[in-house]
Formats: sequence, structure tokens, C-alpha cells
Amino acid sequence: MGSKPLARPPALAPGNRIGLVSPAGPLLERDDLIRGEELCRALGFEPVTFPHAGGKYGYLAGTDEERLTDLNAALADPTLSAIWCLRGGYGMTRILDRVDFAGLSRAPKAVIGYSDITALLSAIVTECGLVAFHGPMARTSLGSFSQRHFARLLTSSAPAGHLERLVPPAGLLIPKEPRVFTLVPGIAEGRLAGGNLTLLHCLVGTRYFPDLDGALLFLEDIGEDLYAVDRMLAHLRMIGALKRLAGVIVGRFTEMDRGTGDGALGFDEVLLTYFGPLGIPVAAGFPIGHIDEQWFLPLGVRARLDAGAGEVEILEAAVG
Repeated sequence: MGSKPLARPPALAPGNRIGLVSPAGPLLERDDLIRGEELCRALGFEPVTFPHAGGKYGYLAGTDEERLTDLNAALADPTLSAIWCLRGGYGMTRILDRVDFAGLSRAPKAVIGYSDITALLSAIVTECGLVAFHGPMARTSLGSFSQRHFARLLTSSAPAGHLERLVPPAGLLIPKEPRVFTLVPGIAEGRLAGGNLTLLHCLVGTRYFPDLDGALLFLEDIGEDLYAVDRMLAHLRMIGALKRLAGVIVGRFTEMDRGTGDGALGFDEVLLTYFGPLGIPVAAGFPIGHIDEQWFLPLGVRARLDAGAGEVEILEAAVG
């Protein structure tokens, strides 16, 4: 990913205007839009809801032109300090080649989302040289864990340092959330890259696929059978995308079917098939992905992975 630091969007401050957009799938409930607006206000910001944010066109939040119009207007708006996506789903790749990245470069701001929004975040890094943020959608309930990470990453110009781990409630004998476990011990540093595995796989062969040389790759997904995850990782290995990684941070792969009629492999076995031979640090189970409480991660910012300790540390400020 080179040695030149990416540009950092301005830190968020109370009263800043945040654009709410739905560039991919439609909102699932009528109340989702209101929740997104209320979340912004609760955090001290002014929500700016774009015209088609609550739209619906089949499995999309409006036609391609409607979603693109909203997104491009938000990207180019110099009065906005951030853009917070309301939902992932599907649809970002339909419009990605017509996104106004030049408008965002003229008016840099934080762009936040995950899942299908991975395609947009990766493109912002490659096209604008700007840090983008993988994190919860605006329509979700932001618990205290995610709120703390939001504040550390997006409102402070100091490096976030060690990211907090999810701790099960006191007295719980069996943790509700999976623990972080080490696959290959070691310590590695590199720029954060990644997101949803399926969307990264969709970007292969395009100019939006991230530069993974020396990167700390983080991955998550939902609803993909283990054999499909295996197949995507095999493809990434075949094209040489994994060869020069510094380390791998595996988040949550939720709603995964681990078996077929032919039998089953363990998720750890599949991960070790592709990352083990690289001889780089690998750990899994981090709070990244389709879960209630998750980290905000700044793509393009240098971080350190201690796979043996199950820790991730942000080494640079994500905002200016």
C-alpha cells in the first residue's frame, strides 16, 4: 500500500452535519430512517437525510440513478462532515464506476459503513487516497462499546491505540460472543485493508481492489457457506493477492453453514489452508462484521496485530 500516508478527513465535532444515504439495499423497516436520524442527534450531530434514503426499488433503495444522485450529492457537499450509510444489502457495485470520487477529494469527509459498503470504502482509498471507515450502519442501535470506538476513531485526532475487546457480562460461564483465538502467533504492522470477503472478491480485476502488499487484511461475512468462503480465498490465493500480506485479522463470519452432504471442515482449518503457509500472524473472532457491537476500523491507517495476545492497536490518527 506504499509508504505515503493517506489523507485524513476532518475530525467530527458537535453540531457537524452528517449525510444519511442508502446507496445499496432498502431499509427493512419504516422506522430505520428515524433511528438513523435519532442516532446522529444523540451523538451531537445534525442529520441530513437525502431524498432517496428511504426509497425502495425491488431489492435496492431506489433505482441506480436515484441512489447514485444521493451519494454523489453527499460526497461533493462541502457542508457535510461525514456520510453515514444506513444499510448494506446489495447494490453498491452497480453504481461504483459512476461515483463522484473527485467531488469527495474536493470536500474530504469521513464515509462510514460496512458489508456491501465495503466496495465504496475500498474505492475511496484507491481513488481518493483518503481514509474511510468500516463500522456499524447509522440505522443500528449503537451500544456503549461501539460508541466508545466511534469517539476514539472519528472525533479525536490522536491515535486510537489498543482497541477494546468485547468482554462477556460478569457471571456468564459461556460467553455469548466467540472468543478471539490465535491461528498463527506473531506481531505484524501494516495498513488496514479489507472488509466483507464477498465484496472484496467482487472487486478483483477492478481498479477498486485494495493494494494488499504489506497490509493487515481484515475480513468478515454473513450467510456464506464455508465452502464458498474456501472458494473465494482460493481465488485470492491464485491471483497472488495474499502473497505479501503482513497479517490477517478475521472478524465474524455469521450464519455460516459449515457442512455439506460431502462432509465438513472446520473454519479454522480453512483459514489455515490459505494463511498458514504465509508464515504471518493470524487471529480470528474479532468484533468485526454482522454483530450487535463492533469496532470502527479506519481503512488505510497503520495498525499492529498481536495475534498471540488477540490484540489490535491503531498506530496513527484516523482523522485530522
